Amino acid sequence: MVNGEVKGFVEEIRDLRHIIFLTVYSDGRRVQVTIKKDGSPKAVVDAVEKLTRQSTIWARGDLSANPAVKRGMELIPTEMKVTSIAAEPLPLDPSGKTEANFDTRFKWRVLDLREPRKRLIFKIMTDFEVFAREYFTEDGFIELHTPKLIGAPSESGAEVFALPYFGKEAFLAQSPQFYKQMAICAGFDKVFEVGPVFRANPSHTYRHDTEFTSLDVEIGHVSSIEELMAFEEKWLVHILGRLKERWGTVLKEQFGTELIVPETPFPRITMKEAQDIVEKAGVAVDRSSDLSSDGEKVLGAYVKEKLGQDFVFLTEFPISVRPFYHMRSSEDHKTTYSYDLLYKGLEITTGAQREHRYDVLVKQAEEKGMQVQNLEFYLNFFKYGAPMHAGYGFGLTRIMMQLLGFKNVREVTFLPRDPDTLFP
Repeated sequence: MVNGEVKGFVEEIRDLRHIIFLTVYSDGRRVQVTIKKDGSPKAVVDAVEKLTRQSTIWARGDLSANPAVKRGMELIPTEMKVTSIAAEPLPLDPSGKTEANFDTRFKWRVLDLREPRKRLIFKIMTDFEVFAREYFTEDGFIELHTPKLIGAPSESGAEVFALPYFGKEAFLAQSPQFYKQMAICAGFDKVFEVGPVFRANPSHTYRHDTEFTSLDVEIGHVSSIEELMAFEEKWLVHILGRLKERWGTVLKEQFGTELIVPETPFPRITMKEAQDIVEKAGVAVDRSSDLSSDGEKVLGAYVKEKLGQDFVFLTEFPISVRPFYHMRSSEDHKTTYSYDLLYKGLEITTGAQREHRYDVLVKQAEEKGMQVQNLEFYLNFFKYGAPMHAGYGFGLTRIMMQLLGFKNVREVTFLPRDPDTLFP
């Protein structure tokens, strides 16, 4: 035995005739604290009498491995303090043994996240970002922190959050797109950002939220969309390879999912080809629009069955479904040099070769019904020399949802925001 300390939440209390067993956990580690009613110090026994489940304690005593203890480690306390008392009854069971309904879980997210398995989500997500940055920094990227308050909506017809700003109207940024491009025009060859974006989308779906974390990339002097796709797939292979090394076993044991590091190149399928595949499977297709969520699922299943891949680049989007600033159009002005990347039947990335020519940008903005005078701050980036460039926006919570096998992005979001949720 060695002297040791235990600090944490009291998960279980078993009060027997002569002995009390506490299961105390902190950051996923559990320790059994054993108090003998006749053999422990009176102050320790008195402290235990006040305890409720999910209260917090500090205890010091003899800590040892005990094969008879379910958790492996046992503390025989010589000192103990109750640092907080949890009210009763609990709104939900933080152990996860009794599942609460969805709304209750997110109303009491502070208790919901005490389940160790749920905290693993955010440990894995943290490493996803670490490995993403690792690749970027080794490749010479600069990390940006762009404004989230902007003076004009970034997309024609898109839902934006407007708010008063010192007697003027401002908007929450739907993406860092304008500022990534500004950086490229300023001579930053490679930039990225991990930050919040805001979409006033009234949808109540498993894949939409009104605030989420986007991982954005922009690369200068890129002359084709293929260069960007090749970069993204190598970047993802690096991240997923590193995640598999660290978390592959945990993913299988705790979430029942197999992390497969994909081979490159990922399949490329044009929008027209995809629409044919989806239509053949019996799902309705709007030829002038994007694939529906059902269409994406059909395409994902097709690629998995026919090509053995979880990832697929969906290319050659119609010009009608892309914002004016987002893409460079093909010579026939019908399709764009842009793509979506699907993972297990869900869009996780939108990328494009950008239009960098000032006169063409102005024309495209007018064609989309934008008020050009409101966009001068953006269009001016391109007046005095602008490199060819390309970039993408990547949905962090969407890939985590697919990676861990959840059915709703809220499960992998610390505090989700949707049309009905502003608290907690």
